[in-house]
Amino acid sequence: MYNDVVMDHFQHPRNVGDMADATSVAEVGSQECGDTMKVFIKIKDDVIDDIKFQTYGCAAAIASSSIATEMVKGKTVTEAKKLTKNDVVTELGGLPDQKIHCSLLAVDGILGAIEAYEKNK
Repeated sequence: MYNDVVMDHFQHPRNVGDMADATSVAEVGSQECGDTMKVFIKIKDDVIDDIKFQTYGCAAAIASSSIATEMVKGKTVTEAKKLTKNDVVTELGGLPDQKIHCSLLAVDGILGAIEAYEKNK
């Protein structure tokens, strides 16, 4: 059902955890499947210096969270705001159609944390 990239990010997720000194935090959930994601970002000089996540959900949700955090880490806030669900699916090498919504959870979480940061600047 899942390719090797998805399985690698599911079995060995990157950037998992909590961040006590986060600049911003966002939590999002999917009404479609019940998955949830909490994102912690640390921003220095308008660059995402560090990012962590906690995801409760299926393999696709965890893999999407892992790869999405990798995709924005080290990017400017402006660059990170351009992340789309299609970018995540492409980077993962594809997802089954019924799991595409899982990639949106990761993007929504990251964009939500950036939005919260920008409101509090």
